[in-house]
Amino acid sequence: MNVDSKNSPSSASSAAARPATRRSVLRGLGVATAAGAAAVCLPAATAHAAPAGRLTRGATGTYALTLVHLGRDGAPTTDYRTLLTALSGPDAGSGQELKESPSTVTVQVPAGRYLLDSTLSTRPVGEGNWGSDWLVQPRLDVDRDMTLVLDARVARPVDIRPPVADARFEQAGAFAEVTYEGVTGFVNLMTRSLDLRTAHLGPAAERGAVRTWVDSYWSRPGGVCALGYAFQGERALTGLVRHPAPGDLATLVVRAGVPVSGGGTALVEFAPSAGASPALGLPVPSGGTGTFLLTPERGTWDLVYGAQPASEGPANNYFVLGQSFTPGSTTVHTFDTPVFGPALDSSHGARPVAQRTGDALDLAVPLLADGEGHAPSSPLFTASTVTLHRNGTLVATRRGEKPGHASFTVPAGRASYRLTASATRSRGSVTAAWTFTSAATATATDLPLSAVRFGPDLALDGTAPAHTTSRVAVTVEGAARRSGVRSLTVSVSTDRGATWTQAAVTGGRITVTTPGPGKAVSLRAELTDAHGNTLTQTHIDAYVTRSATGAR
Repeated sequence: MNVDSKNSPSSASSAAARPATRRSVLRGLGVATAAGAAAVCLPAATAHAAPAGRLTRGATGTYALTLVHLGRDGAPTTDYRTLLTALSGPDAGSGQELKESPSTVTVQVPAGRYLLDSTLSTRPVGEGNWGSDWLVQPRLDVDRDMTLVLDARVARPVDIRPPVADARFEQAGAFAEVTYEGVTGFVNLMTRSLDLRTAHLGPAAERGAVRTWVDSYWSRPGGVCALGYAFQGERALTGLVRHPAPGDLATLVVRAGVPVSGGGTALVEFAPSAGASPALGLPVPSGGTGTFLLTPERGTWDLVYGAQPASEGPANNYFVLGQSFTPGSTTVHTFDTPVFGPALDSSHGARPVAQRTGDALDLAVPLLADGEGHAPSSPLFTASTVTLHRNGTLVATRRGEKPGHASFTVPAGRASYRLTASATRSRGSVTAAWTFTSAATATATDLPLSAVRFGPDLALDGTAPAHTTSRVAVTVEGAARRSGVRSLTVSVSTDRGATWTQAAVTGGRITVTTPGPGKAVSLRAELTDAHGNTLTQTHIDAYVTRSATGAR
């Protein structure tokens, strides 16, 4: 059988009681069928029919709303779920659900503006799937007794298909948000059947008051097709046909590194940033790849890469949020590979990682971001230390916290500071030491921290071929990227930091000759920004080498 899920009255109530918020991914689909859902018995009454019209301002009282449910064959049906969400009046922000009551049911409701949606289910023939007809009336003004006929025959097909023959349909969701006088109602239908039809009912709502979207997810070997379409206007959707060509879609390739703890399987969740969506997770084994085909016109997309721990403990998640794509493009993200180190997002609006507010210094530096700069939620480390000196005198040392995270209270006067953060992994370590001057501030002020990122060409197991010469990218982030770099010196060691050889930075790269198999390359950067703030950043065993026959 197919699996359909709609919002409950309680969830609809909470959604209707506030402005629309950022989506939360719907990770599972509840099971409810017309045959198996519990019935809500409501009194039936003879209807006094009256047309739905413009809401009379100041209308009060309670009115009889009669709902007549008709199936695809035009006959009365009890295979339905209908939700009435109040957008105004004394019940604004609340919802009332009817399911499998008599085909004609009358409810008493206060005067006001309502959002109504109804799912009429069609029983399958033999082993087929259930069909669903989703009717949405975004503007129902109740100021008199009235009757509404909810007729499945007015619905039109939703037909969204990817342009690849090996794709198999998994699930879809249809959604509507309606805003009226500051209150937003949210309704949805989710299904695992391709037999989905939709229709708008009633008059149009106010301009731009209705936001609708449909997301369809298909699985394929090693990948997912994520097809979504969003609209904003005055009406709900009456059917939707989309058969995108290959060039209409964008491609996202996710490469899964092999963590230090060994192999495993990462779970990749990928969904639109705006609006709820029945995201389809994709398992990607360590050392493997997964591919998403997606519709750029759905808006920006969010990616969550979940690396499962080898033993008990929290999963380590990486987040890539609000990413835009263009038709025909291919984007690649690699997770959990070296060089692990500090990453400071310099883009406009990025979340601050080190600030002073009054006499408090608060640090949340992602000290163990992976090779592409993805910050981990639960980084793997065996020891961590953050130390702060003021005018050469130790203020405090914090140990064992999340690497790069600490808070200190310091005197108000202007002084010179040295902040050192270090983290040790099962193999190798990272240390960053910053110097800067600071005084008490009236508001939160960013500390002038910088970071240097190294980008060697590595296999998914984090190794480089032994006895080879390659060019390694060097990039600067944080304060020095904004103010400019006064000086930058990079050094390389192949004996775990016992000796160092300076490597010239030309064209944003250094040249590195790797040692023998199983050995490691260590890296060090010494930077001064345009204002005299400094950074010394050291990676011991930044990455290791493999034999020439080792796999990529």
